[in-house]
Amino acid sequence: MESKEQTYKRQGFGATMAPRPPYGLLIVDLVNGFADPAVFGGGNIPQAIGNTVPLLDHARRQGWPIAHTRIVFADDGADSNIFSIKVPGMLTLKEHDPRSAIVPELAPRAGELIVRKTVPSAFFGTGLSSWLAQRGVQTLLVAGAVTSGCVRASVVDAMQYGFRPLVVADCVGDRALGPHEANLFDMAQKYATVMARDEALEIIASSPSGL
Repeated sequence: MESKEQTYKRQGFGATMAPRPPYGLLIVDLVNGFADPAVFGGGNIPQAIGNTVPLLDHARRQGWPIAHTRIVFADDGADSNIFSIKVPGMLTLKEHDPRSAIVPELAPRAGELIVRKTVPSAFFGTGLSSWLAQRGVQTLLVAGAVTSGCVRASVVDAMQYGFRPLVVADCVGDRALGPHEANLFDMAQKYATVMARDEALEIIASSPSGL
């Protein structure tokens, strides 16, 4: 019996999609609630946060457009939706709730976009696509949580808007490793380039206009 890798290759999935400048960075939902195993966290999310710190530093040094996302519902829950029916605890993430705040080590700086959303994708119902396009982004590096949810939804939409998603494998995390690994594999086959942070930055640095 052939392996899943062989099946996908035989059917023409997983073609190479080289990173192309200009670059941007999207950090999805690395907020206190997703850093806390007692709330929405667990698994390898703490490692993803730690690995994203040098990635964010690099993006800042290079002057890349940087966007962060938060899940933020109205204080009175007026914008509750299907997502919050499936995961009612999401309604606790309000503008001033500490659980909805971006973790301190990744705190946004002036000029970095903060996207507030009430659904998994960073693009759905937001101005993110236009913001990135206005800044000429071709390849969008993606970090954040969780791999199987908001990261995946954002990657699929990034692809559909014409950006080249590059999922930074050790900078994304999930509360369970099974969904994390399965979704990295699937995104690599269909929607994105998937590689570890150091490999990605090395390839970007060595590519034409990579800096």
